[in-house]
Amino acid sequence: MEHTKIPAGYRSLLGVYDTQKAIGLLHHLFEDSLSGALRLRRVSAPLFVSVSSGLNDDLNGVERPVSFEIRNVDQTAAVVHSLAKWKRLALHRYRFQPGEGLYTDMNAIRRDEDLDNLHSAYVDQWDWEKVITAQDRNLDTLKSTVSSIVHALASTQRVLKSTFPQLEVLPDIDQAVTFVTAQELEDLFPGKTPKEREHLFVKDHPTTFLMGIGGKLRSGAPHDGRAPDYDDWDLNGDLLVWDSVNGGALELSSMGIRVSPESLDRQLTLAGCDSRRELPFHKALLAGELPLTMGGGIGQSRVSMILLGKAHVGEVQVSLWDDETIKICEEAGVMLL
Repeated sequence: MEHTKIPAGYRSLLGVYDTQKAIGLLHHLFEDSLSGALRLRRVSAPLFVSVSSGLNDDLNGVERPVSFEIRNVDQTAAVVHSLAKWKRLALHRYRFQPGEGLYTDMNAIRRDEDLDNLHSAYVDQWDWEKVITAQDRNLDTLKSTVSSIVHALASTQRVLKSTFPQLEVLPDIDQAVTFVTAQELEDLFPGKTPKEREHLFVKDHPTTFLMGIGGKLRSGAPHDGRAPDYDDWDLNGDLLVWDSVNGGALELSSMGIRVSPESLDRQLTLAGCDSRRELPFHKALLAGELPLTMGGGIGQSRVSMILLGKAHVGEVQVSLWDDETIKICEEAGVMLL
């Protein structure tokens, strides 16, 4: 379990009010750039879904969703972990065509997170999804989309730096993305943990897209957990950048080309999740009734941390913290919102 560690000598580049102004500008700029590059339209999103629908994201399969009952509704509701599956159903219901997509502000509660500089119980993401064709289900499509997202981040950073000159001391987002597979990373750094591999590689390659997450590597373990029913484990990845403030690799986005009926069938069996085949979402997908899509989530607070040079996620979002975290931040002069 990690704990909060504020770097020695750290001071926020922006005061509290300028931070709030910068976050508002950042959201506006990045959403415009992302939606234009990927042909996305903004839609409203749910805060909770029915447990019986199978629409909630199971993340690594062990996290407990926050669930509750609603008066006069004969279903149990669960606060979303992400919108990975809901978005695909929405594209079908809203009749989006190939090449078109949606994005939304996703707010979630992840009660089982270990709290540290990068993790809180509150999650905010730009969740996006677009319809693709069978011919688009390849690595070239995935890589070109990643590059478009990185260009949107770099464009946003340029305007922020011109508006808030204090940010000029931060390194520019490296637009030259290095693409590497999880297996290649394991081969490069045998004996290291997945997080240690990411740290060592991203330190020398400050914008990295790490591909092929979810399936077992030659060591017998996956690089990281992935639910079997949204990303195709051969066509997904994490966008990692070098966090110059905290001195480590920081994941900004998890994304991928979504499962086809064939890859869903295979991954459900590999993950020991065959019982999900009877859930409404999974039945529709296995029957070929849902469009082929790709999509992902981009962490709003983490993007704010990188572009504003923050050491702790609590400087850019409001959440609840344990006494130890509050004490560490107070002693370091870090104001938690």
